[in-house]
Amino acid sequence: MTVDLRVKLSDMHLKTPLILASGILGLSARMLAEISKIESVGAVTTKSIGLKPRDGYPNPTIVVLPYGFINSMGLPNPGVESFLAELDEAGSFDSPLIASFYGYNIDEIAEVAKIIARHQAVSALELNVSCPHVSGISEIGFKPELVAEAVAKVKKCIDKPLFVKLSPNTHLVVEVARAAAEAGADGVTAVNTVKAMVIDTELCRPILSGVYGGLSGPALKPIALRCVYEIYEEVDIPIIGCGGVSSYLDVVEFMLAGASAVALGSIIALKGVEVFGELARGLSKYLERKGIRSVREIVGLSHR
Repeated sequence: MTVDLRVKLSDMHLKTPLILASGILGLSARMLAEISKIESVGAVTTKSIGLKPRDGYPNPTIVVLPYGFINSMGLPNPGVESFLAELDEAGSFDSPLIASFYGYNIDEIAEVAKIIARHQAVSALELNVSCPHVSGISEIGFKPELVAEAVAKVKKCIDKPLFVKLSPNTHLVVEVARAAAEAGADGVTAVNTVKAMVIDTELCRPILSGVYGGLSGPALKPIALRCVYEIYEEVDIPIIGCGGVSSYLDVVEFMLAGASAVALGSIIALKGVEVFGELARGLSKYLERKGIRSVREIVGLSHR
């Protein structure tokens, strides 16, 4: 039996439901272009880009734990104009390019979106209102009315799909997703990292220079899965599941919960980009075993 792994997100056609998440290998446009050429990669997402260059936090910025990572990078990026210049030199993209971006207020968010959307290589935008370790970002994402205002303003000045990356650090995740949808968002990404920290017991102080960081990896998956499930029950727009994927069965779980596609992050740091092929093969074998011809048939199946 031939299995079809193709999916559609808004007007983007993906070869597989597997997406490179923002923040993983996403700062270099040339590297993104190379990853987009891997047959099992459905789409690639940039590092979050702001209006102006940002250095991020000094080291230490990452703590490795038995159950994942805590990172406090601080959104380092070259600024939107410099990044677009990188895209000019990166060559062609064989999979859709999703540009992650942020701003510290509604006007700045709209300004960055307008600049990014003008580049022909960009297929869609992902609004980051959920970074847990940079002041001024997640505060927007905690308030449905501010997310709605940001989405409405961005949609007025771009003609490409807009996804909103949601925070798991609020009990209002469904309300925020609903507000984004009602304001015109084409989809949501659920979720960003969980706010966390680690303390050095010898030095008696926080290990990360930014004090707080974002927990990713296997520990995040049950939380992210719950968010996807709840959002799918209440909001009728595509969901990109994100958080703690370690195997093809994790991908299946996210799709059963309601995700149309699944973003990979920490697992790339552990296994490299070869894991895209590994997960795609596992997903195909699962569908064959279940007698399912298209991966699209399992989206939201656990709700039926």
